[in-house]
Amino acid sequence: MSMKQTITDKLTAAFDPSFLNVIDESENHRGHGGWREGGETHFRVQIAAPAFEGMNRVARHRAINDLLADELAASVHALALEIRADSEPDPRAR
Repeated sequence: MSMKQTITDKLTAAFDPSFLNVIDESENHRGHGGWREGGETHFRVQIAAPAFEGMNRVARHRAINDLLADELAASVHALALEIRADSEPDPRAR
């Protein structure tokens, strides 16, 4: 299973998101630290879920980083997070 699919599956199971987009941005980091041939080292996660309601930004990041700790320790070098509760406006909808 690809790392992208692993991340998608874990986030879906844990947070039941109303919106989830996992983007492999590895190619954008070719030649930089942590990059490896074949990609799957740098990801951006865009997620919206009711589970994030009432959580501050740090708590949201910790929740996802804790969930993906094994992936971050093994092969994911960078993880950019865009997290919101369903009640918050989508910044991409401007």
